[in-house]
Amino acid sequence: MPQVARELLDTFAEERFFAFFGKMGVGKTTLIKEICQQLGVEDNVCSPTFAIINSYSTAAQQPVYHFDFYRLKNIDEAYDIGYEEYFYSGDWVFTEWTEKVEELLPDHYVRVEIEEHDKIRILTAKLMMCEGEDA
Repeated sequence: MPQVARELLDTFAEERFFAFFGKMGVGKTTLIKEICQQLGVEDNVCSPTFAIINSYSTAAQQPVYHFDFYRLKNIDEAYDIGYEEYFYSGDWVFTEWTEKVEELLPDHYVRVEIEEHDKIRILTAKLMMCEGEDA
């Protein structure tokens, strides 16, 4: 997992918004924990399933926002928490269960898809720009 996290950070070094897609238990939170560790986050990184958002800081005191939209009942709840403030902040943003808010994603983000086939995880990451076209 450390190597995968490092490759994501290196490949998308200029990016700050990472949207994770994948079924429950496929490793989204685990990978986000590893990315945060490599960014120097010393806080306990855990899934914000009940809180919807957790906030951390990197070693350089940059904010990191970790969303888990699993418990979102409808899109209005994303508006209620003020998603725009986070999504468009320019700070690190990692989202899980992103499909529940996909229509709210910025025009520019890294889409990370994790699938599991016969106990092997396959990760695909691509830069998305302007209404879902990849770069």
